[in-house]
Amino acid sequence: MKKYFITGLLIWIPLVITIWVLLLVVDTLDQTLLLLPPHWRPEQWLGMRVRGMGVLLTVLIVFATGVLAANFIGQRLVRIWNDLLHRIPFFSSVYSAVKQVSDTVFSSQGEAFRKAVLVQWPREGTWTIAFLTGVPGGDVANHLRGDYVSIYVPTTPNPTGGYFVMLPRAEVIELDMSVDDALKYVISMGVAVPNGQSEREAASDARGAEER
Repeated sequence: MKKYFITGLLIWIPLVITIWVLLLVVDTLDQTLLLLPPHWRPEQWLGMRVRGMGVLLTVLIVFATGVLAANFIGQRLVRIWNDLLHRIPFFSSVYSAVKQVSDTVFSSQGEAFRKAVLVQWPREGTWTIAFLTGVPGGDVANHLRGDYVSIYVPTTPNPTGGYFVMLPRAEVIELDMSVDDALKYVISMGVAVPNGQSEREAASDARGAEER
């Protein structure tokens, strides 16, 4: 019975957590409906709440913003908007930092979070997975001797927290692994081996390779 119960849990837990996360995202995005006048909201003309309408509204807003910003007039309006936001005390500091990070991460030309690497962290002889974010810049680069890279070392099982570290390029090993696979490996605490094997199978293969 214990075996069957655990098997059932392994089937239901990922499904339930996935549905819960999706519902949380949908309910959060549904709050954008509050931007509409009361008589325009779906529950007024449908007589009931329709979950997911906020997602559609969010997609439309983002798409319309992209279309507007792609032309000459839109680009000018975006520059005026950015200049205005940069003049607001305190808010400008947070906005500038977030905008710079988002521009770097989502840029098709950028290298941030495009490669998974293996580094010794937090001490020599202990290895962990990290992500390449670029190279040191500004005055920091003037104080580093040699070829350095910037990396982000995520925490487990929550990769949104972590450490920003600058290491010599020679101490960083690039992995033949996609960023998605590396994230799964980190979040699962090493259980979800990137090649699809279980941790036990991977260990068995490693021992076999050492014996050969």
